Amino acid sequence: MAKVYVKKLSATLMDAITDKDPLVQEQVYSALCVLGESQPEQTLNACQEHLRQHEKLAHPHRTMILKAMEAVVSSHLSRLDQSTAKAVILLASSEMTKVKELVSDWQQAASSVLVAVGRRFINEVMEELLGKFVPGVLPHCIVVQTFASLSVANVFGTVPFLTSILSTMLPMLGLAKNDTLKAVFCCALQRFSESTLEYLANLDQAPDPTVRRDAFSSDIFSAYEVLFTRWLQSREAKLRLAVVQALGPMSHLLPNEKLEEQLPKLIPGILSLYKKHSEAFHVSKSLGQILEASVSVGSRTLEIQLDALLAALHAQICMPVELSSPLVVNNQKEVLRCFTVLACCSPDRLLAFLLPKLDTSHERVRVGTLQVVRHVINSAATQMEAKKPFILSSMRLPLLDTNNKVKRAVVQVISAMAHHGYLEQPGGRAMVEYIVQQCALVPELEQPEKMGPDSEDPNTDSVRSISVSTLFLISATVDRMDDVLWPYLLEFLTPVQFTQALSPLCRSLVHLALKRQEAGTDAFLIPYDSNVNLPSPYAITTRLLVVSASPYLGDGRGAASLRLLSVLHHDIHPSLGQCWGTAIRLLVEHLDEHTKETLSQKEWEEKLLMFLRDTLAVISDNTWICQLSLEMCKQLPCYNAAPQEKTFLYKCIGSTLGATSSKDVVRKHLQELLETARFQEETEREGLASCFGICAISHLDDTLAQLTDFVKSDTFRKSIGIFSIFKDRNESEVEKVKSALILCYGHVAAQAPRELVLARVESDILRNIFQYFYTKVLGIKVETKDPTLKLCLVQSVCMVSQAVCSSPQASTFHFAQKAELMARMMELIRAEPLDSLRTPLRKKAMAACTYLVSLEPALEEQMRADVVHSCLHSVLALPPEHDGEGSSSQESLHLDTVRSLEDLLTGLLHRNMTPQGLQVMVEHLVPWIKSPRGHERERALGLSASLLHYFLEHLHVSALVPFHNLGLLVGLFSPRCADMWPTTRQEAVGCVHSLLYLQLGYEGFARDYRDDVAERLLTLRDGLAHPDPTILFHTCHSIGQIIGKRLPPDQLIGLLLTLFEGLEDPDKNCSRAAAVMISCLLKERGPLLLEKVPEIMNVLRSKLQEPPEEHVLRTAQHSVYLLASQHCAAVVASLLGSPLPFDSHTCTLWRALAVAPSLTAQVLGLLLEKMGRDIPFKESRPFLLSSTPERVATVLPLAATCALLEVMSAPASGPAVLELYPELFAALLLRIGCSMGIQLPRNLQAKERRGPGSTAPARALEPCSLAVDALQTMLRRAGSEDVVQLMGQEGGWELLRTSEGHEEGVAQLASAMAKHAGPRLPLVMRTLVSTQNNIYEAQRVTSTAFFAELLCSNVVNDLLLLESLLDHLTARQKDTSARVRRLVLRGLANAMAGSPDQVRTHGLRLLTAMLGGLDDTDEPHGLVALEAMEGLARLLALLEPTELHSVLLHVAIRVRPFFDSEKTELRRASFSLFGHLNQACHGNCEDAFLEQTLSGLTPLLLHLQDPQARVVSACRFALCMCGPNLECEELAAAFQKHLQEGRILHVGEFLNAASKCLMHHFPDVLGRLLSTSLFYFKSSWEGVRAAAPMLIGFLVLHAEPEQAPQVDLEQLIAALQLLLKDPAPMVRMRAAETLGRLVKFV
Repeated sequence: MAKVYVKKLSATLMDAITDKDPLVQEQVYSALCVLGESQPEQTLNACQEHLRQHEKLAHPHRTMILKAMEAVVSSHLSRLDQSTAKAVILLASSEMTKVKELVSDWQQAASSVLVAVGRRFINEVMEELLGKFVPGVLPHCIVVQTFASLSVANVFGTVPFLTSILSTMLPMLGLAKNDTLKAVFCCALQRFSESTLEYLANLDQAPDPTVRRDAFSSDIFSAYEVLFTRWLQSREAKLRLAVVQALGPMSHLLPNEKLEEQLPKLIPGILSLYKKHSEAFHVSKSLGQILEASVSVGSRTLEIQLDALLAALHAQICMPVELSSPLVVNNQKEVLRCFTVLACCSPDRLLAFLLPKLDTSHERVRVGTLQVVRHVINSAATQMEAKKPFILSSMRLPLLDTNNKVKRAVVQVISAMAHHGYLEQPGGRAMVEYIVQQCALVPELEQPEKMGPDSEDPNTDSVRSISVSTLFLISATVDRMDDVLWPYLLEFLTPVQFTQALSPLCRSLVHLALKRQEAGTDAFLIPYDSNVNLPSPYAITTRLLVVSASPYLGDGRGAASLRLLSVLHHDIHPSLGQCWGTAIRLLVEHLDEHTKETLSQKEWEEKLLMFLRDTLAVISDNTWICQLSLEMCKQLPCYNAAPQEKTFLYKCIGSTLGATSSKDVVRKHLQELLETARFQEETEREGLASCFGICAISHLDDTLAQLTDFVKSDTFRKSIGIFSIFKDRNESEVEKVKSALILCYGHVAAQAPRELVLARVESDILRNIFQYFYTKVLGIKVETKDPTLKLCLVQSVCMVSQAVCSSPQASTFHFAQKAELMARMMELIRAEPLDSLRTPLRKKAMAACTYLVSLEPALEEQMRADVVHSCLHSVLALPPEHDGEGSSSQESLHLDTVRSLEDLLTGLLHRNMTPQGLQVMVEHLVPWIKSPRGHERERALGLSASLLHYFLEHLHVSALVPFHNLGLLVGLFSPRCADMWPTTRQEAVGCVHSLLYLQLGYEGFARDYRDDVAERLLTLRDGLAHPDPTILFHTCHSIGQIIGKRLPPDQLIGLLLTLFEGLEDPDKNCSRAAAVMISCLLKERGPLLLEKVPEIMNVLRSKLQEPPEEHVLRTAQHSVYLLASQHCAAVVASLLGSPLPFDSHTCTLWRALAVAPSLTAQVLGLLLEKMGRDIPFKESRPFLLSSTPERVATVLPLAATCALLEVMSAPASGPAVLELYPELFAALLLRIGCSMGIQLPRNLQAKERRGPGSTAPARALEPCSLAVDALQTMLRRAGSEDVVQLMGQEGGWELLRTSEGHEEGVAQLASAMAKHAGPRLPLVMRTLVSTQNNIYEAQRVTSTAFFAELLCSNVVNDLLLLESLLDHLTARQKDTSARVRRLVLRGLANAMAGSPDQVRTHGLRLLTAMLGGLDDTDEPHGLVALEAMEGLARLLALLEPTELHSVLLHVAIRVRPFFDSEKTELRRASFSLFGHLNQACHGNCEDAFLEQTLSGLTPLLLHLQDPQARVVSACRFALCMCGPNLECEELAAAFQKHLQEGRILHVGEFLNAASKCLMHHFPDVLGRLLSTSLFYFKSSWEGVRAAAPMLIGFLVLHAEPEQAPQVDLEQLIAALQLLLKDPAPMVRMRAAETLGRLVKFV
């Protein structure tokens, strides 16, 4: 019986092997392999039978079956009996040779079966193969190929047969005419030779150790003759390659004398193939094997062939290498192996050939030769030992090559030389210098490195990278290189051309020095006495210190240089050890803590200069310091191309000169600096000036004297040219020299001791500065036009002024030249162009003025005004900054310039800290504050805010005095709170805030006092960034309120008059803001203006005449208000008669009725009566045959709705709306319900299409939207803003407008009301209940939906509404509308969530209602049942077990039909309820319910592959709840592990685990589970159909043999057979997989 089923299963699977989907074919193949794992012999027999019975089966499918047989054989070779093996051998042999043509996949698969069997049954396989290998008859190609494969797979089993095989094969070689067969013979001979060599190499393990090489030599030689003499000449490239591959291993088996005899022909023959084949790997590999065989027999003939060999191999190595081609790369390796063989046997001949090749200029030849040289240096070190001098001398020309490929090859050769002692020879230093030169290559920043150092086409960065690595490698790992590199590498520190190599040089030198220190070398590491080329300590110190100024350049040369200085401290100066040990460590740590972006260059340079000063202080040797300064001056020209380092070097020179006590040295070096400086360059001038300034700290007199002497000397007018010949400077050069001298004086003033500067500032420093600035023409001073000179003058004056101000004697110092300096600065500022900001001249000039303002004597009033006016005009009138190239630097310059202006203005204000002084400063800003250009207003307000803040911070009130101009200032700034520019608005608020605190200060409050009202301005300021006009003017109103509360009464009229003037502001926003603030102030402070009312009214009438100004509208509104106070009903009726839609004027009049609460309540009551009196719509059929009537809104309720909206939109209507809250809410909610889907009357539709005419309507006329808007407005006016906001956030208002979302919208409204308006609900509910018997279904649905959602909240409990709501809902259970019945069930379910404590009281009532809903059959879509299931799911957890006992089984049976519903929500709800049923009976599960649980497992498991994620989630929950009831801890644990929330579910893994537990604990349910799964084979969902056979497969996998009677194997196989024809490939795959597993029950 088992054989029958195995056969049937196998046949079923093999029938499916013809599936068109490759994945299904692979799964069938896997299933066959699974069958073979269990029943290998029967499976193999079934496969044989199937192949024999289906002779016409296509060869791709036969191939797949043969592959399965090979897998089974390979896995169970030891279990095969001989008879099965023979049968398999016969079948495979037959399949292999069934057709004469070559069908590679099919025949190869059959051959692989034979090879797999041959690993154990070699004799049987050989017998079968030899039977097809008949002497004198050409065999099938695959037979020969199988021999070859067997020789590799079973070396020890095959080699004993080789003599027989070869004896039969050799005669066939001559008969072979087909190139394919010849190639196969070659492959076989190659494999036979390789197997024989392996056999001979492992004779100790061989079954026959007597086998000798001679036994095969003659046969191999015979074959060799055919292959070499005949086949190698073939035109077929593949055949030639096959011959070459065979000749390599065959050469090792040839007789020695024959090999020697054949070499003169063999080697040229092989070499000739290089020209015939582009891919030469196999040729090179074979050649290498032949050369090894020749060398092993001591061939003398090889010497004769050497020249040809070297030429051919060299040509190969010089060919370009494609790294993407493995064959090309491997060919290079094989060629190099050939060179190694030749190097070992003929080193002299090899070098005589190679070294001259290095002199060629051809790139590929040189690179290839260098590659070979490097290889033989490494691989033939013994043979090359005596050749070192020759190899070194041959490198002369390659060292001069500029090609990057050659450079990289040279570096690699030098690296090999270093490891083998070449660099210790004479000429080795040249190699070291070459490495350093490559380390110094300038990086190609514009072409980032895209390739590694081994790429085929390296760039400069690649060469530099490999050179850096090589230098450190030979320094750190090659001990013999220590004496070569130390101290030789020190010579490369100072030359400028090696700057880029400093980082690797320093790292290598540090490593070498530390090694010497550890070895106990003398205290002095640098042997100056034995090497005159080494740089001096002063040169090393200067060089390493200066390059550290740019620490992150050159791979972090700063830290590397400092570390080298630390190591060499004793050689620099013996007393530096302790000082440098700590200082350098801190400097390096500072670098490690930062990056290039975060490091402050100024701070870093100051640290280095402090390090230098500390070093000089520790050394305290004037001679040493003078030598250092001399060396620093010498190195200055080296940094002409590095401005930053040169500037720093100037500072170092200044610090060093400051430390020396020799005045002559100071004067001499300063003179040299002035004579040699490159004055045309800005950084040079700055550096020179910094040097003079630092030097002046210690040598002020000498510095000033040297500057004076320089001007008097010829050098001032002449420059040093070629051959040190002086030549006259042109005018431009002279201007640059003057610029530098002026800067020098400024730096001297800034750096020199303050007590010495005051005495020199006017007599020496300023006099010389202006002397250089002006040029005399005919005795008249002429101002320069050179911008550089101007900028240097301003900068120097600024530094001089700052120096004077910072002097302790500044307060008593009378600066006689102050006015003159101020005038000069103003002239320069006025001369600057107003269309752009290109230079920092304005900034520095204003900074100088700021310092000058604080000095005595004080400026005259006119001078002060001119200064303020000129500076404001020069800065505020500049065009706005634009984004673009250089925008960052431009923005920074602009900000700095504005900051300098701000400092100047505050400095001027400081001289007159009174309200009048503040008024004067602000008056200068008024034209800019009211400028039509936004950027000018923004800048002016920013300056105003700064002035007011400064005034407030420095306010000192000695007596209570009035701030008499407060109102005027507040009136100026407050309207700007609505400026179009956000920054201007915020600055304006800041100004008002400061003014209010100034008033408090004048009233006597302390400076730290904080006023709560004034502080609100800061909160409002943040809101002004919002561009929404509504928010903007609301904020302005709040600001007006704050001003009104804090403004003194006597200032009020001044403020109002200023605001009235503000109504004419060209900025409309500011004009409107003035109006808002006027209104606010009149409301807040009106009682105080009794006497001023006529004046104010006159101003209002003059300002607000033209409509639609706000005041005109207010007048109209007031008139309507008066009229309605006397005749309310008539006014309402008249307004309702206005044409729809209401125009803006009508809407304004409606809103006017909301002025007084009593009037508003009366109007609202009338409108409610009008809206409820008439029917909401009329039904009519637009066409006689129309099936659906059209609903048209009636006019009166529509007009009343519009009116309600307009009245309630007025803020003043709030109290009245609050009074009528329940009536308004209920009426508008029901109005929304009956307005959905209704249309306007045709006359109104036509009016909407035509357009409104001259007067625009206030709102669009859409019935439902109007009702929703009215309800929103009503809630806002009644204080339920939170309800409106919550609805808006959740999209509830939009849902209310649509038929599809109406119920959800009503639910959201009820929820929001319960949350934020609970106390209103009792009256609202009472009003709504009275409408429940309404004839309109839409209104019943709306009210029921509202009540249903209310039950979600506990507020109904708190308000004692639960009973009445439940009574009302249960009364509607029999409503004729299915929508109402469904909402009733939803409400009852919601009660469980909102009032769980009360559920038990009403449990039976709720349960009855839910069960009734579950059985509701009148609703065809199952939506009532859906609500019932969801309600039951909530109810189960709240009822007592005794109450549930009688219904659990009924509910479980009732929900089962919904498991496979086509509707997603019904499936989800039914699965969820099933889970809750199981949860409810945990620990108390009856057998009948347990049966239902077990029956439900299969749908639950399969629907884990449901296409809907919500259904899958419900299944996961239900399974987790079923676990405990199954009383199987292992199964429950598996459910919890795989199905826990948030974990990604691997369905196959989970089904496997679940099936294992089920079969272990519930073996009796196997049959039931299988039959249920079979039902789902016809599921409409592909995922479920695929999961069903997968579940069956896992159940079968884990079932025990004893459970076999439960399995109807016939039915299963038949069903799976049908499933193999499913259109979905995944389903077919799972079916095939399961079929393979059914073998368990066979």
